[in-house]
Amino acid sequence: MKYPVNFDIELKRNEFPGLYIAIEGIDGCGKTTQAALLAEYFKSQGKEVVVTREPRKVGLVGDLVHKVLVGKEKIPTVAIQYLFSADRSIHHEELVLPSLVAGKVVISDRCFWSAIVYGILDRTGGVYDKSDADLLLISQSILSMYHQFTVPDYSFYLKISVEESLKRLAAKKDEKEIYEEEDKVAKVHTGYDYLKDRFSDEITVVDGEGSIEDITKRLIAMTQKKK
Repeated sequence: MKYPVNFDIELKRNEFPGLYIAIEGIDGCGKTTQAALLAEYFKSQGKEVVVTREPRKVGLVGDLVHKVLVGKEKIPTVAIQYLFSADRSIHHEELVLPSLVAGKVVISDRCFWSAIVYGILDRTGGVYDKSDADLLLISQSILSMYHQFTVPDYSFYLKISVEESLKRLAAKKDEKEIYEEEDKVAKVHTGYDYLKDRFSDEITVVDGEGSIEDITKRLIAMTQKKK
């Protein structure tokens, strides 16, 4: 027997005094660098700033996530995304939301948007279509009737080519993660393009191949605009 499900729901907005910024993109695009530079800017403006990341590498769930990402623990690929969601829920309740309530600037290296990109990669091997995206938007608590994650005030997609990503990853000194293989990087690149087209009102594309200083200036300028 089929059970039809149909509903409309809006994204959950930040209604607190703080500012929530997320920086997205494929591996090697400069998210971590730009998050740190944005933090320096807001601190210079007298703001309290929290720099964070998703998924985390610390905490009960975050530690397990990190072990999975670097290949030290093995679990089914679909289960990885639910592990990410568990870590994200703890992260929001313990850090993100309290910081926004306190009026702080929260700058996150990735947020729930990446759950769509990497989730479809894990479920289908990178075939991006509306039905798969809708399923993940609901199951990952983005368009859920039960619980929703708060949407960043600004979601920036630092776009670089697959070739540039691989070049930067080759120079990386940290442990290699399971998504940093060439075929997966290419599929994730396709996923982010799909995501920014699907949510063009939410996600702002920024050229990630310019100078670090120019990219930072552009991000700062865009955060001065009201959503």
